[in-house]
Amino acid sequence: MSSTAGQVIRCRAAVAWEAGKPLVVEEIEVAPPKAMEVRVKILYTSLCHTDVYFWEAKGQTPVFPRIFGHEAGGVVESVGEGVTGLAPGDHVLPIFTGECGECAHCKSQESNMCDLLRINTDRGVMIGDGQSRFSINGKPIYHFLGTSTFSEYTVIHVGCLAKINPSAPLDKVCVVSCGISTGYGATVNVARPPKGSTVAVFGLGAVGLAAAEGARASGASRIIGVDLNPSRFEGAKKFGVNEFVNPADHKKPVQEVLAEMTNGGVDRSIECTGNINAMISAFECVHDGWGVAVLVGVPHKDAVFKTHPVNFLNERTLKGTFFGNYKPRSDIPGVVEKYMNKELELEKFITHSVTFSEINKAFDYMLQGVGLRCIIRMDG
Repeated sequence: MSSTAGQVIRCRAAVAWEAGKPLVVEEIEVAPPKAMEVRVKILYTSLCHTDVYFWEAKGQTPVFPRIFGHEAGGVVESVGEGVTGLAPGDHVLPIFTGECGECAHCKSQESNMCDLLRINTDRGVMIGDGQSRFSINGKPIYHFLGTSTFSEYTVIHVGCLAKINPSAPLDKVCVVSCGISTGYGATVNVARPPKGSTVAVFGLGAVGLAAAEGARASGASRIIGVDLNPSRFEGAKKFGVNEFVNPADHKKPVQEVLAEMTNGGVDRSIECTGNINAMISAFECVHDGWGVAVLVGVPHKDAVFKTHPVNFLNERTLKGTFFGNYKPRSDIPGVVEKYMNKELELEKFITHSVTFSEINKAFDYMLQGVGLRCIIRMDG
């Protein structure tokens, strides 16, 4: 164990004191891990749209003060009682959902929706004892998604950590822990486009481009990007997107435009916006008889999906997916190996880099819609 094992660690964390206000880098105290918990030294983290969404707190229960962050890479500092399979010095990716290994979902070959550790956006405490491991002057600071990676040290349930190849560069593979795996897995694990097929991707942000990358890796011949922002089209070519549709350029519904372009519909579609109308279009644009649409984006809580039942009777399939159907501990190390084997390129997703003290710049980039992923270096 490290020299700090069993002790409170004082370190820097970017604290969100209230909704929508800039984060403040503070000195906090991080308690030692309890049973089935691991304390991790974060080396690199990146900003995902989910962090911004809950920081803005416009559509959900506000939980503040809070330490956000859930895409990251780090090194195990110490482990709590009962932890096996991880030891100090191991390289890990924190994951916003988990794999307990014991529940029906974890034992199923088909599901990654762990009963114990599946995503919970409202919970700001550790699952074991209902307490926070972060504090300032004795007052608790709340956790986010069980990860809270905007801190030099964080405490995470062992089931939410993927142990990875120690030679993998953490400043690159940290982006695997959320958005890239979500999009890439939605295509390769769920949509499974046959070689030579036509795939439509709705939304060309980081998740959508990862879905496009999955389509290219699967051997799709036509990858059609659908986005209302035409400035995204040129950059999307690097991810295999070779045709583009802006719904605003057409008077008819985009599903009709796509059906005309593809002789009746695309073979697969992946929806990565969360917009309910895009979701309906993504389903209705697939070919009858064999078309499969996969929903990735998270809709507004009051949204309702409406389509004619005949669309199903004509043998179109609609699927949803969560985290690309990857089991965090079992599958994510393999995604990292794809990068190490040059089967998956991550560098093109990383468009910006800032020091930890400049973390609010990363929020500015995302709010301005600039770039894809911004890496935050914890040492600066």
